[in-house]
Amino acid sequence: MTRHALAWTAVLAACAALIAAGVPAAEKEEGFAPLFNGRDLAGWTGDTKGYTMENGLLVCQEKSSGCIYTEKEYSDFHLKFEFRLAPGANNGVGIRAPGKGTAAYTGIELQILDDTSPKYADIKPYQYHGSVYGVVPAKPGHLKKVGEWNAEEIIARQGRIQVILNGTTIVDADVWKIDPNQTIDGRPHPGLHNKKGHIGLLGHGTRVEFRNVRIKELGNDAP
Repeated sequence: MTRHALAWTAVLAACAALIAAGVPAAEKEEGFAPLFNGRDLAGWTGDTKGYTMENGLLVCQEKSSGCIYTEKEYSDFHLKFEFRLAPGANNGVGIRAPGKGTAAYTGIELQILDDTSPKYADIKPYQYHGSVYGVVPAKPGHLKKVGEWNAEEIIARQGRIQVILNGTTIVDADVWKIDPNQTIDGRPHPGLHNKKGHIGLLGHGTRVEFRNVRIKELGNDAP
């Protein structure tokens, strides 16, 4: 490859990284900011070797079962991101998590799962994609075909957790009204009523790609 071609390839890769990490102008005016820069995992801690940057995409590697967390803690927020699943993929978004222990219990985990895969034919309702794991089942049937990009929003405002997948609200529940010791999976969830914590990506040994991850912090008086 010529020097010119190498330089052009580098430019294209840089552009892809910026696009994947960018925030649309209208959202920037609303207060959204990127959660990763499209180049490296600056601002994140944890199993950073299990997640890599590929042409601007944040990728949980196959066989990686580690978790990464934002260095910053968040209370009320509006999170937006896109994700693409490999067949049978399994991951999760941890919110208000302490960054240690199992986020589904020490904090809150929102499922990221190819629940169309035959390997998950016998999962419980609280395990479908988008569910508050072990606590609130999501409405199934709104994932795009495996290999296509999905758009998701998570809105956390005090106890109310909303998950919007490809334009459809699949979870809308006040988890602060749920007894953390009386959940539908029969296990205690001591982090269910956390007021703040880290945002995490929770690997489960399969490849999942993320892009356009951005967040807006909400005040207590936000509409």
